[in-house]
Amino acid sequence: MLSQGSSSIANPWIVSMQMKTRITELLGSRYPIIQGGMQWVGRAELASAVSNAGGLGILTWLTQPTPEALGEEIDRCRQMTDQPFGVNLTIFPTTSPPPYNAYLDVILEKGIKIVETAGSKAVDFIPRMKAGGITVIHKCVSVRHAMPAERLGVDAISIDGFECAGHPGEEDILGMELIPLAANRLSVPVIASGGTADGRAMAAALALGASGVNMGTRFCATQEAPIHANIKQALLDTSELDTNLIFRPLRNTARVLKNSISDEVVATERLGCTFEDICPLVAGARGRAALEAGKPDDGIVTAGLVVGLIEDLPTCAELIQRMVLECRQQFESGLNCFD
Repeated sequence: MLSQGSSSIANPWIVSMQMKTRITELLGSRYPIIQGGMQWVGRAELASAVSNAGGLGILTWLTQPTPEALGEEIDRCRQMTDQPFGVNLTIFPTTSPPPYNAYLDVILEKGIKIVETAGSKAVDFIPRMKAGGITVIHKCVSVRHAMPAERLGVDAISIDGFECAGHPGEEDILGMELIPLAANRLSVPVIASGGTADGRAMAAALALGASGVNMGTRFCATQEAPIHANIKQALLDTSELDTNLIFRPLRNTARVLKNSISDEVVATERLGCTFEDICPLVAGARGRAALEAGKPDDGIVTAGLVVGLIEDLPTCAELIQRMVLECRQQFESGLNCFD
């Protein structure tokens, strides 16, 4: 059975509290907690719930089949929250790219003020976003990629450690090292992405120099996440040992949930293969169908190492309130370490 959150009653102290970091000041959120822009998951239900709870919700624009559909999703999200939310733009390598400029037209027309970008080609769109008054958060997997993005004028860097779900890059640097490296070398605020599931990890990220955290896998295991209950149960049932790294030989590494499909991909790659050999297994449409049908072994399900820390299925409000309380407790208890 899916385990619910520990309490459905909001803590009045938490509700009235506001954390202040460079990220909350930049984004206008109560807490420095950002929902990852996840393919097929970043919809209005989840984004609005995160924003209403004091974080920053993110819609994923390529979840929507057309620019017009994205506009409708933005309108739907605005009906569900009056708090700030953003839109994710990830540029995937593809032979038939979507009409990115048309999607950006809609974002500008709808007055979206925050965009999360990812992918090396995403920087091509940054000048137009900045000209439109958009705050740009650019996601990177290394400091050497983050520094040129900073020079292009991005407002914050979301730095992905090797623990993260999705694409951690090819350098395999853990967040414990990557976060302070980024904080040391960048002047814009740093967001720790990957490895956060609770307030203890948020406190650690802030202590390492980050101004906020980005969470994807943990938000998938919430009441509002628009994925099948069976997928959420699979996240609850797994441990930190239950992820696979696929696409390593192709130098496009992705961390995903360990299942029969990703096991087959890994086995095929060990024998030597091209992307065409594994394409039927990893097709995005197949993964989306698995998420929607609740069949965790039927497609690729993206997940980070934090699956080992997920033990319940709270609402977004319960999760965020708990994280804020845990984070404060960690900082207060740390003061007792010194005479």
